[in-house]
Amino acid sequence: EDPFVGKRFKRTVAEREFLTEPELQAMMNVDLHEFPRLETVRDTFVFCCFTGLAFIDISSLKRSDIYVDADGNKWIRKPRQKTRQMSNIPLLDIPLEIIEKYRGDKKAAKKGVLLPIPSNQVMNRYLKEIATICKIDKYLTTHVARHTYATVCLSQGVSLKNVSKMLGHASVKMTERYARVLDSSILRDMNS
Repeated sequence: EDPFVGKRFKRTVAEREFLTEPELQAMMNVDLHEFPRLETVRDTFVFCCFTGLAFIDISSLKRSDIYVDADGNKWIRKPRQKTRQMSNIPLLDIPLEIIEKYRGDKKAAKKGVLLPIPSNQVMNRYLKEIATICKIDKYLTTHVARHTYATVCLSQGVSLKNVSKMLGHASVKMTERYARVLDSSILRDMNS
């Protein structure tokens, strides 16, 4: 006998955390040079906030994943580990500075990657400490950076289709889960 006959399941939509621009600025501006382990985790998190890469994808990011187009613009072109969909992400100044900061890092060089990234569990544990230092009252994980990237892009007027391509999603439907309707974007649309 099927124990699920007559049962109805309701899907609950989880509220996904993301950092606001002031919270991201606070994290970027905090001086962590006395705590190299926290500084590396913060830099990695900020890199993800500006690229949208998932933890598995940033932890395996190699120099060969950086592409320079005919106009001299740098891009990350890398298939996502999870979906094998190609991510096409323009590299802005802040992630380029982070890459440059860790050029020659022994741990990263030993692994053959761009950034010296600890395990996901260690990252998440250190992100809790960083959130406390920055007075950010949110449960930070590496995935919050991905949501932050998507939310900021959408709030700045980047199309859902382009955000989907940068995140390496197989369909725009998946990207819609990341979409946050912010007051600023509602006001901008209404003023238009």
